[in-house]
Amino acid sequence: MKIFEVLNFHRELLIRLHDSGVRLEDVRYIDLYADYSRMLADGEKVSYAVLMLADKYAVSERKIYSLVKHFNKDCMPHAV
Repeated sequence: MKIFEVLNFHRELLIRLHDSGVRLEDVRYIDLYADYSRMLADGEKVSYAVLMLADKYAVSERKIYSLVKHFNKDCMPHAV
């Protein structure tokens, strides 16, 4: 299957996701955010969770703070 065919087949979903503020690269960080949420629920401090996850996922601490902020935003789809 060609990239065009995949995009064309999933066009409506991709447009809705984009309009809601979802970025295609966000899918790469689902596990990271799930781990972050679990660590906070377990009582870990934010700075400790960020430090541990930066090491585990080989990303910067700043990237994690940015992802957390992004993932916590409400989806606000544009009117169609």
